[in-house]
Amino acid sequence: MSERARDDRQSGRRSVAAFVGALNLRLADEQERRVLWLPVLLGIGVAAYFALPVEPPVWAAPSGLGLGVLLLWLGWRSTGWVIVASAFVALTLGFSAAQWRARSVAAPVIEKRMGAVLLEGVVSSVERRTKGTRIVVSEPEIARLTRPKWPASVRITVRTGGGESITAGDRIRLRAVLMPPPDASLPGGFDFVRYAWFKGIGGVGYAVSRPEIVMRGARNGFGHTIEALRQDITSRILEALEGRRGAVAAALMTGERGAIPETVLQAMRDAGLAHLLAISGLHIGLLAAILFFVIRALLALIEPIALRHPVKKWAAAAALLGALAYLILTGSTVPTQRAFLMTGLVLVAVMLDRRALSMGLVAWAAAAVLLITPESLLGPSFQMSFAAVVALIAVYEIARGSFGGWRSDGGMTRRMTLYVAGVALTTVVASTATGPFAAYHFGRFAVYGLAANLIAVPIMAMWIMPFAIAAFALMPLGLEGLALAPMGWGIEAVLRVAETVAAWPGAVKLLPSMPDASIAAIALGGLWLCLWSGHWRIWGIGPVLAGLVFYAAADRPDVLVGPRGETFAVAEADGRLRISRQRESHLTGEWLESRGQEAPLPWPTQNSRMGERLVCDDFGCLYRAKGHTVALVRQVDAVGEDCAVADIVISAVPLRQHCNGPAYTVDRFDLWREGAHAVWLHKDGTACVRSVADERGLRPWSPSKSRLRPMRKKGSR
Repeated sequence: MSERARDDRQSGRRSVAAFVGALNLRLADEQERRVLWLPVLLGIGVAAYFALPVEPPVWAAPSGLGLGVLLLWLGWRSTGWVIVASAFVALTLGFSAAQWRARSVAAPVIEKRMGAVLLEGVVSSVERRTKGTRIVVSEPEIARLTRPKWPASVRITVRTGGGESITAGDRIRLRAVLMPPPDASLPGGFDFVRYAWFKGIGGVGYAVSRPEIVMRGARNGFGHTIEALRQDITSRILEALEGRRGAVAAALMTGERGAIPETVLQAMRDAGLAHLLAISGLHIGLLAAILFFVIRALLALIEPIALRHPVKKWAAAAALLGALAYLILTGSTVPTQRAFLMTGLVLVAVMLDRRALSMGLVAWAAAAVLLITPESLLGPSFQMSFAAVVALIAVYEIARGSFGGWRSDGGMTRRMTLYVAGVALTTVVASTATGPFAAYHFGRFAVYGLAANLIAVPIMAMWIMPFAIAAFALMPLGLEGLALAPMGWGIEAVLRVAETVAAWPGAVKLLPSMPDASIAAIALGGLWLCLWSGHWRIWGIGPVLAGLVFYAAADRPDVLVGPRGETFAVAEADGRLRISRQRESHLTGEWLESRGQEAPLPWPTQNSRMGERLVCDDFGCLYRAKGHTVALVRQVDAVGEDCAVADIVISAVPLRQHCNGPAYTVDRFDLWREGAHAVWLHKDGTACVRSVADERGLRPWSPSKSRLRPMRKKGSR
């Protein structure tokens, strides 16, 4: 080795040593904040499990966890070793929790469509909707299926009448069309199959006969009792408040959103107020705060109690019980769980005369949710609720001193100004933190969300929620209408704000779907910015910018094919989609949403051309882009000709004859086995064909038919 090479190697070693030394110093300075990263590593372990293409061996995760604990025990004297071993333990613990959860909820799934089959079972939940009633039937007995193949539960929509009389715990009998849980609309899209697996839903369908109630209250377990109570409260709310006011009031008080008209939901989304309809930290926090201060004030008015007893702790205990009741009543969604855990710890700290650290509360709540329901990591509720809370706490940790000083030195005018500034700052921070996740899941951004929240949030905090609590208190006396009426006035005011803001020009910006790599980089960068307290937190800007660059440079498919081969979509040069038919509205809606496109471009009629890329005849279409020719075959008569001229053949009919010319072929059998397909065309002459089954891999929740697909090369993206 030359002397120069040795010098270069030694210089490199010194640079690495200097970097490691600087990193150790920074970690030592952030000793109290290091623990906040354990839930993050727990989440990375969960994400790693779901990202695998095949199910790992049962022993893999526990073995890794045991190894991590052993390393932690062996190296407990070394700070660096403890940090590394703790990180490894958190990663393997998250991985283990996800794998155990996936196996613990395993249950049979309906494999194919079943028409008008007789079904009997116990209703576990009921959701009133604008069109009919949606019920979940647990332990269903299904004719034409043997007992070992009965799923744990099925979800059925009842539009035949009689659904309004069903309550949780009733045993019912009806005839229904049952189907497997619907597959994703495109590779990488929302995977309802996985969602249903973890919810224990082994099939979906709709009733074709009026439900017959075999036995009222056939099961009166705690869950059924709570569900029946929720139904009763919802019914009383809808009787006292008609129309959209009652529907929104029911959503706020019981979590039942099915009765809210779609026009109202759309206006709330476009105005940036949809978070007011989802029970989350805002609602739990307001309810606990109102109960705490009202009960404390009432107890303080009773002199013997106020002088002899800790009324503050009593009020905290009552607020904790009220928040717990609200959590159970509204269905214990992920944001509600997180909010209750944080609020509960704050109230317990009050009762124990301790001071709670807010960021630590978030870390504890995140770890608890991930260990109990690790699949929630993949959903928008978990991501958006924790993103908003973490960002808000980080910002207010920095601004706490300034806000406290301004508030203590000012009068009522300054306090009101600070309140408005606080609402504005909260909206800006929360919108910024949740914006990437909203783009990833929904492809929408509310441009005027700040203006709408400045008006709607105070109405919610100072009018709607206090009257909601009053309505709960008056229900045992049958006088809830006295509180629901003024609550409805506040709801109407919020809805008017939403409709006004949503009607402004450019109120909502549609965004194309975000790649997984982009959201992962943005999330990690945002956590780096928020969880550390030193100047090096600014390093988090790098991953955030990298995520945005990945987003801008994302390579989106040129051709989309529906799972039944009846619907095609092709991209024009500007990325907008032409879609062959609109009958499959859910499918085409998700395709358009993935492009941030409001309406599809027209599809050419038979024997015509549309644009520069697409030409169709009676038997199918030819799509030419980036030097490729893709044949979209509808009739078997076109197979021979298209196989001779096309690079890629996608056929809605079986390719029974040889089709050796194209580089890739997808026919009706492939679509049946693997679901929707997408095609990426590259200017260098290469292409990639991927299916929903390819993206999902062979996991416990994979449909049995996808396990039958032949192993064949489809290219890589």
